[in-house]
Amino acid sequence: MAACLMAGCASLAGAVEVECILFEEAYGERLASPDPAVALWWASSGWKVSQTRPVPSRKGRALEIRAARNEAEAAQLVVRPTRALDGFTAKASSLTGPDGAVLPAEAVEILRVRYVYVEFPTDAWGAQGMWPDPLPPITAPIALEADKNQPLWVRVDVPRDAAPGDYTGVIMLEADGFAAQVPLHVHVYAFELPDRMTCTTAFGFDAGAVFHYQALETPGDRETVLNKYLDYFADNHITLYDPVPGHEIKMEWVKLGENEGEDLDPAVRALLQEKALTPRFDWSDWDAAMESAVRDRHITTFRIGIPGLGGGTYGGHSEPALLDYRLGDPEFELAFTAYAQAVEAHLRDKGWLDMSYVYFFDEPNPKQYEFVRDQFIRLKNVAPGIGRMLTEKIDPKLIGGPNIWCPMTSTYNHDDAEARRAAGETIWWYICTVPKRPFAGMFIDHPGTDLRIWLWQTWQYDVTGLLFWTTTLWSTSVAYPDHPQNPYEDPMGWKSNPYVDGAREPWGNGDGRFVYPPEAAGGVATEPILDDPVACYRMEMLRDGIEDYEYLAMLERLLEDEGNELPARMKRRYQKLLAVPGEISTDLTTYTKDPAPIEKHRDKVARAIEALLAR
Repeated sequence: MAACLMAGCASLAGAVEVECILFEEAYGERLASPDPAVALWWASSGWKVSQTRPVPSRKGRALEIRAARNEAEAAQLVVRPTRALDGFTAKASSLTGPDGAVLPAEAVEILRVRYVYVEFPTDAWGAQGMWPDPLPPITAPIALEADKNQPLWVRVDVPRDAAPGDYTGVIMLEADGFAAQVPLHVHVYAFELPDRMTCTTAFGFDAGAVFHYQALETPGDRETVLNKYLDYFADNHITLYDPVPGHEIKMEWVKLGENEGEDLDPAVRALLQEKALTPRFDWSDWDAAMESAVRDRHITTFRIGIPGLGGGTYGGHSEPALLDYRLGDPEFELAFTAYAQAVEAHLRDKGWLDMSYVYFFDEPNPKQYEFVRDQFIRLKNVAPGIGRMLTEKIDPKLIGGPNIWCPMTSTYNHDDAEARRAAGETIWWYICTVPKRPFAGMFIDHPGTDLRIWLWQTWQYDVTGLLFWTTTLWSTSVAYPDHPQNPYEDPMGWKSNPYVDGAREPWGNGDGRFVYPPEAAGGVATEPILDDPVACYRMEMLRDGIEDYEYLAMLERLLEDEGNELPARMKRRYQKLLAVPGEISTDLTTYTKDPAPIEKHRDKVARAIEALLAR
């Protein structure tokens, strides 16, 4: 990797000499151009292309993309003119494949790679300067600056019924005084990715931020745009904490009727007939929305609320309370049990119980461990089928409470995790504004491979789920008290609860941001904007990683099904592919910043899947 010795490549503490991925030059291939004043080249989607990176000397023939059916994959086509180009457009032809098969032009989407200015590098891997991240659509001709790279994000969404094999087409570029056709080659593997991914996800989302930035007031406008965001996350295999925002479980507390509860203890029955301690649910609206989310958006998890657990975070917590009662009151116990058991029974009847989890406490400190464990045990005693998820490292003082452990990657202990897995518990993990280098993170000014690597490490350590706290942190009132932040102009995720009143403290570039509002809404719209959200480079890498994980999971399942029928040598060769190679990830802080090893091994896994399916 090229060392970045530029003064602009600096940590928050000042200028230092570090390796900065933005200025790497040992990648990419030059493509033929009909105009010597307009250089064309291409690169893997895993590279963050600097605006000033020189045109590579190595020659290539075409953009090359490999994908399974029902999968999206991308590559970058970079245009670098020596003179300004006005009226620039790009569109794809259809692609012709084996025996006359066709991938329609509509299967190829071309987005513009937009840059954001990083003023405060996240850490010593970052640099002041322009970094790629938003991927807005090209809705009208654009102007290209002279002597600057303009990458185009060429994403192919392979239909599930596409014939396997090699396809060829072109990307047609036009501008005032310029035209070119760039070859595009797509290889479609002979298998199909499932709609629902094996690796589960649980991400936060603030619909209020969307409504505010896009000036949405009416219920109809809000529903229209909200569905576009939900589709965006579904297309990227991301399930939100609440996959059906705006649809609530309706409930009221009622007294038991005279002819109800005849099988109860008389004293309990009398209390329930005297006081409104019995929940009556109306599931209709929530159920309808959930059925659609499960069927159409293929969600993997959902957060369910159980009142009466209290809650909090490392800074403090609230004691359990329900209605006007406290923990230990007989009324509290009756109401809590009835509510939790009714929810559990309904989710079991719908077939959704295994996807549910309670997330009532976030990152407790050691002094809070006993409280957190006790509340989980109370829930487990009355409704053991509801998942109990905790964002904290595995600690003996917590064991017996959570059954879905979600430590931060930097606090993950494999031996502890293996012990909990052996006990039948589940391991997820998460990243947020930490950890920073040398761990893989979600920062704009980190290597492009980081989020894809996170999934290879997720497979490597037998982790089955990912969590991220939010996806639409476009502004914080502490950093922007007078007007909302424009995420296109300021990529920093600022601390929302500073330790010093009025302090403006950075968390990390891109923290809490996996999608952008439409470009017209970057600074908050004054008129309703019903446009789609703008894609994010880092979300593209995360999606690719989730799909890589699925390749490995598919191969593992095929070996379990077919393993006894395979020749021993073939079986060993395919089983070896399930181990993450050291050139991809040795451990959580030693991993590739070059996407090539990932792409090479992924192709080997794909070929093994094809071979097993063909038997």
